[in-house]
Amino acid sequence: MSNNDYQPAKVWTENKNAGGTWSSINRPTAGARHEAALPVGKHPLQLYSMGTPNGQKVTILLEELLALNVNDAEYDAHLIRISDSEQFSSGFVEVNPNSKIPALLDTSTTPATRVFESGAILLYLAEKYGHFLPKDPAARTETLNWLFWLQGSAPYLGGGFGHFYNYAPVKIEYAIDRFTMEAKRQLDLLDRQLAENRYIAGEDYTIADIAIWPWYGALVQGQLYNAAEFLDAGSYKNLQRWANEIAQRPAVQRGRIVNRTWGEPAEQLHERHDASDFELRTEDKLAK
Repeated sequence: MSNNDYQPAKVWTENKNAGGTWSSINRPTAGARHEAALPVGKHPLQLYSMGTPNGQKVTILLEELLALNVNDAEYDAHLIRISDSEQFSSGFVEVNPNSKIPALLDTSTTPATRVFESGAILLYLAEKYGHFLPKDPAARTETLNWLFWLQGSAPYLGGGFGHFYNYAPVKIEYAIDRFTMEAKRQLDLLDRQLAENRYIAGEDYTIADIAIWPWYGALVQGQLYNAAEFLDAGSYKNLQRWANEIAQRPAVQRGRIVNRTWGEPAEQLHERHDASDFELRTEDKLAK
């Protein structure tokens, strides 16, 4: 049946033969699918994640905090292989009932505090440690404006544009055009904002930058969906300037590779339990 012939059924039923990346793990129901406890490391913060853009937000912030000598922000980053459905274990669902990475467990509190949704984790950590979130009410509000903008906008980029352009088993012109239009509108918005500001929310580097860079910075740098040329990413000069500046930060360079399982071996650190883990990359471990 062609797309032009398709008519929705009166009541939707799951098509278990649907193809495409991630189709094997998608279901219309929530909850745990198997019993498995989560590992627990030695640090107060236990992160369960994967090095996708949403996962990178949290590890970049943690590395930035550690770079400021906030030693209480030491963390264990446990790899959750989402393609293997590890996010549906009973242990993971206890930390995040929505079964999405990243999920954080702060064991420094009694009882331990669970934090899920990447934006909520950034806000929690920024407030807990007093960095990367301005104290001035107006500047704080502007930062949160952009943090929440990212949380609402990224699904259009990832689940919308990224899915239909890069992952969908069938290229649907209407869907690609629709989400490309929105992706380019978002890029134009960021470019205009950065024409007037060094960073997203003003002159200070904040959790707004940390949230947005793994998605839109990576996109315009050609690291997401192989779409930089298609989107004419080079035309967004201010966004490019910002993306390149953020990419040069040592904490960003460390955080972006944590829980990463693809790409060059030297750009992968499957799990992080100590700062020294960065000195022994996956490439070296594989050689042993």
